[in-house]
Amino acid sequence: MEVETHCRNCDAEPEVEAEAESLPLALPKEPPTIHRLDECVVNRIAAGEVIQRPVSAVKELVENSLDAHSTSINVVVKDGGLKLIQVSDDGHGIRHEDLAILCERHTTSKLSTFEDLQSIKSMGFRGEALASMTYVAHVTVTTITKGQLHGYRVSYRDGVMEHEPKACAAVKGTQIMVENLFYNMTARRKTLQNSSDDYSKIVDMLSRFAIHHINVNFSCRKVGCLTNETSRFMRLLKSRSYLGFKVASDRQSPIVQTISKYR
Repeated sequence: MEVETHCRNCDAEPEVEAEAESLPLALPKEPPTIHRLDECVVNRIAAGEVIQRPVSAVKELVENSLDAHSTSINVVVKDGGLKLIQVSDDGHGIRHEDLAILCERHTTSKLSTFEDLQSIKSMGFRGEALASMTYVAHVTVTTITKGQLHGYRVSYRDGVMEHEPKACAAVKGTQIMVENLFYNMTARRKTLQNSSDDYSKIVDMLSRFAIHHINVNFSCRKVGCLTNETSRFMRLLKSRSYLGFKVASDRQSPIVQTISKYR
């Protein structure tokens, strides 16, 4: 009995190879043209790197408030910070003549030369935070400095003032409102639909600031809510810094009860 050793498909292979050889070679495509991005596009991309989510914006604003030697910093948010972030402080305020360039990129009061970086003590110095916010949100600043009879309010968009500063009533310090965060970045906004999670991140971040700045009063709440969400954390965190973890965590401790009574 003879065994067939020849593959039945072998006869088809030469035809396939011949057909492949007859196909024309694909010519390489022309390289794409390099062009400059529009400045607004560049700034918006850069802003998305600096301000990645609502807690990023709150962090930058709180650091500015601390650099302004504030002793009280109040944060109000809506929809986890997407609809509204409002940070108010009692710091030294912003001079009227500085408002024109306040939200331009790389404008800062923290340093003048590169060598100043060797002795920098402030939290912010790059001059990018406020500018970045104006490219991805609607920003309004209300401020008053010591000795002024009234404050000024001005809105910013894409790094520049939308109008001249308007005189207004104001309390000591600065209030910055960031509204409709990522209104022009649909993809980014879709990834931030969990407002409870974003709010929790903000409260957690402020609580961390509170333990490092025990002489500053922090508060955080949602719009329409009278409850101060950070006060309970601050009492516990500051008690830990004075008394240690075990004592501060014991709510029945007479020391903790005394601190809570007089704060």
